[in-house]
Amino acid sequence: QVQRALLELTVSLETLQEVKGHMLEAMAKGLSQQTHAQATVHMLPTYVCSTPDGTEKGDVLVVELGHSHVRTLWVTLPGDGNQTLQLKDQLFELPEDIMQGKGEALFDFIAQCLCQFLDGAGLGDPQQRLPLGFVFPFSCRQTRLEQASEAARGHRRGVLRWRGAGADGRAVPPQGELLAWSKGFRCSDVEGHDVVQLLQAAINKQQRYHVNVVALMNNTVGTMMSCSMEGMPCEVGLVIDAGTNSCFMAEGCHVEMAEETSGRMCVNTEWGCFGDDGALSNVLTSYDQSVDQESHEPGHKRFEKLIGGLYLGEIVRHVLAKLAAEGALFSGAAAPALGTKDVLKTQQVLEIIDDETGLAAARSALQALGLAPSEQDCCHVQQLCRAVVTRAAGLCAAGLAAILSHMCQSRELERLKANVAVDGTVYRGHARFGEILQRITKLLAPECTVTLVPSVDGGGRGAAVVTAVALRLAAQRRELDQLLAPLRLSLADLQRVQALMRREMDLGLNQETNAQSSIRMLPTYVRNTPDGTGEGRDEGTGWRGCCSPAHTPCCLPAERGVFLALDLGGTNFRVLVVHVEQDGVHMASEIYAIPLAIMQGTGEALFDHIIDCITDFQQKQGLTGQVLPLGFTFSFPCQQLGLDKAVLLSWTKGFSASGCVGRDVVQMLREAAQRKQHSGLDVVAVVNDTVGTMMSCGYDDPSCEIGLIVGTGTNTCYMEEMKNVGTAEGDEGRMCINMEWGAFGDNGCLDDIFTDFDRMVDEKTINPGKQRWVRVAARRRSRVRGAGCAQRRLPAGRFEKLISGMYLGEIVRYILLALVERRILFRGKPSPKLQTRDIFQTKFLSTIEIDGLALRQVRGVLHELELDASFEDSVLVREVCQAVSLRAAQLCAAGLAAVAEKMRESRGLAQLAVTVGVDGTLYKMHPRFSQHLQRTLRDLAPKCFVTFLQSEDGSGKGAALVAAVHCRVAQAQGPQ
Repeated sequence: QVQRALLELTVSLETLQEVKGHMLEAMAKGLSQQTHAQATVHMLPTYVCSTPDGTEKGDVLVVELGHSHVRTLWVTLPGDGNQTLQLKDQLFELPEDIMQGKGEALFDFIAQCLCQFLDGAGLGDPQQRLPLGFVFPFSCRQTRLEQASEAARGHRRGVLRWRGAGADGRAVPPQGELLAWSKGFRCSDVEGHDVVQLLQAAINKQQRYHVNVVALMNNTVGTMMSCSMEGMPCEVGLVIDAGTNSCFMAEGCHVEMAEETSGRMCVNTEWGCFGDDGALSNVLTSYDQSVDQESHEPGHKRFEKLIGGLYLGEIVRHVLAKLAAEGALFSGAAAPALGTKDVLKTQQVLEIIDDETGLAAARSALQALGLAPSEQDCCHVQQLCRAVVTRAAGLCAAGLAAILSHMCQSRELERLKANVAVDGTVYRGHARFGEILQRITKLLAPECTVTLVPSVDGGGRGAAVVTAVALRLAAQRRELDQLLAPLRLSLADLQRVQALMRREMDLGLNQETNAQSSIRMLPTYVRNTPDGTGEGRDEGTGWRGCCSPAHTPCCLPAERGVFLALDLGGTNFRVLVVHVEQDGVHMASEIYAIPLAIMQGTGEALFDHIIDCITDFQQKQGLTGQVLPLGFTFSFPCQQLGLDKAVLLSWTKGFSASGCVGRDVVQMLREAAQRKQHSGLDVVAVVNDTVGTMMSCGYDDPSCEIGLIVGTGTNTCYMEEMKNVGTAEGDEGRMCINMEWGAFGDNGCLDDIFTDFDRMVDEKTINPGKQRWVRVAARRRSRVRGAGCAQRRLPAGRFEKLISGMYLGEIVRYILLALVERRILFRGKPSPKLQTRDIFQTKFLSTIEIDGLALRQVRGVLHELELDASFEDSVLVREVCQAVSLRAAQLCAAGLAAVAEKMRESRGLAQLAVTVGVDGTLYKMHPRFSQHLQRTLRDLAPKCFVTFLQSEDGSGKGAALVAAVHCRVAQAQGPQ
């Protein structure tokens, strides 16, 4: 019979693997919002998202509600990184009538204990505000700690931060609804209520001290956090005490019961109820069924009743009682004492399993029950106790292995290295339990390397640490919000920017006030978009206009032919051959690098290099000797004096080639062709990339009348009514205006939007400052008003430095430097790599902000940049990136709103429907930029229905289409 009982209590490794699988399934159910209500493993969010970093400093109070006592602590954290905590504590016995009475009486008792502790120790100043952490070791549904700021700051959706900081950065009281009492507590009017509010009300009722409850946790979370102070960060907490529970740092995206979905959050598994659905039926024995039936909650907490210290002694008692009744023990003598509940304690069981003193402990325990055990009886009892403890440790290992495997899989790791903080009387009661736990966990989760870290005073120290971390993060949140506040623009701020943009547009279009405007509003002599259909329609006359000085509409064939296109606008230069055919546009191209020495050398060297690239391309494409119409995309600020004449106003994007500013770029290209003896060059049109983008999209969508570039730089063009264009002759029809809006604000009108970080970026650029002037010899054609010399400002690009991808990363870098200086980031440790200019390229910002990107991947991006970022650092970096990119999108929307509203008003329309042709890496590659832009535009221009069409190679295809339209018109008009 003894061997049969031992066999029943033995759980094979195969069965433990099955238990692990069932636990993983139960965990997945608990994490899912859809199945959470049916889950036996509740997987409750704790809203603890950060572990200590050693900088926590100050005094905190802790109240720990224990099984039969209330413990109060005063904990001082030095903040010097040595993790040496100074503790003063006091234990108060908890009367049973309080445990079984009214809830109000329980919390009043706790508050009285707290005041008595502060009085007796002489610690509390009645005027001082004291933060308190509350250890409440019962199942609670904790809700979101922070409610205030998200609705007001809609742009911060999805940003994971410490949930205990409100809009002003102050610690917001936690909330925890008690799900059910256990461990002998039966206080009325508490289940379903917020225990934090109940405790706070009881403290306030005392009217003695200003104590604020700032953190709520159970002892399992405290255990994990206490061990994280020992220089070995722990991400799993495990308690095997009277009951059992675990917690771990889960990937936030998997914690669906929490409102936010990134970063990491500590999840309280509440795994004691695992198996309540029958998942442990192949493990349960008749002895377990008897223990369950005699418990306060039959059918509940099946897993806990196999492991917890409240039950191990009872399991052994039932085994011995059955064997004694069968005559297998004590020489068949009756053992009535074994019929009494709780006569055998778990601590006795742990003593009996000891190799050296176990047999003596068995004899002593049995004799205390009035039994006369033989030597063999003592051996059998020791074997049975070992079987019960081994089974408990094995089942605990199966649960722990499930947690570790889940962490490894969710983090997409091949191997996981984890420290597990462990506490509880069962674990501490005998080394054998920990040894079995370690060994079986390794067998069940071979992909994980586990170190068990014994916790010392997890409830007290751990709670103090959680509270201190909460206070640290609240202070950091306050500083971060202050730092980012200037970047967070209200609707009123954006409307003001929109109005300023409109004012600058009107000034720029007027011949008399053009010099006062920071926006060039340059005529491009492009009168309409291409007629890819061949129908030639133009509103008002029935025919579409063209890129021509002539204003008389005519019936024109669709654009057809072969054209060359050049695209210069960055560190690379492209040459294209474009075939415009009936079935569409077909292109071949090649990219040529422009060395930095040429970008910043002489103008002759730059244009000679361009001709060399054209020659090489024509040879490779078999075009040598052919004279093809050429469209030139030149993406720098120019004064357009004709379709094929454009005077460079300034270099941007890192170019500074000498001898070019103030000269006609087409003429410089032709001169280079002569120097290189290249005779096959027929430049018929010069445009910038913005106009090219609008033209390429206009080929597919006739309503495309705005072009937008948001990439390395930013610019916009649009079709303006000729009657409003005071800088070009004619009042009929429309003309594309190249705004060169990157310089918006150079006259100081955006100074209140500019932050200190923006000024730092501005000062380090090639073209810093607000205003620079150049005299442009504007020998305009006779049809252009104001012929002669004109003053023109070179754009310092204030608006561009707030929006374009070339500068956003630098803004982020300067903010991160400020965070390091304030000891918010990287624990305040200097980061030499962060001193490097241009470390944050647009592609990194785009990657960091991808929706649902796991925090470990954000950390990986930062590690690529040689930044030693913690997960907490990664959260902050992502929030900074989001703030900077959001502002960029909002400002871009404010500018577009001004353009769209001006078009609508100029045309006398109640509603305007228009398409924006858009290009640029920031718009195309950033995961949120386009969404923010479009949403803000709808708010700022509600009378305009704006759609966005992404350009396919606008700078190349667009330039060719401008050339194609020119040729189409010339062919239709015949010789002049």
